Amino acid sequence: MMLLLEIASRTAHFPLSFTLVYVVGFIAAITFGSIAWFNSKRPAGWEDKDRPVFVPKVTTESSPPNEPKA
Repeated sequence: MMLLLEIASRTAHFPLSFTLVYVVGFIAAITFGSIAWFNSKRPAGWEDKDRPVFVPKVTTESSPPNEPKA
C-alpha cells in the first residue's frame, strides 16, 4: 500500500494550463452555440419562443435587419 502511495505522489500531475484551456474552451463553445441557436430558425415547438435579452441579435446578408416581431 505504501508503495502505491509513493508512486502516485511521484508522478507528474496534469498541468493547470491545460485544464484552464479546456474549461475556457468549453465555456466559449456553450456561449457561441447558444448565440447560434437563439439566432437560428427555430425547430418545431420553439417557433413562438422569444430570444433572451442577453443574446445579441446576429444579422446576415440573407436576413433583413428590421424583421417584424411576431
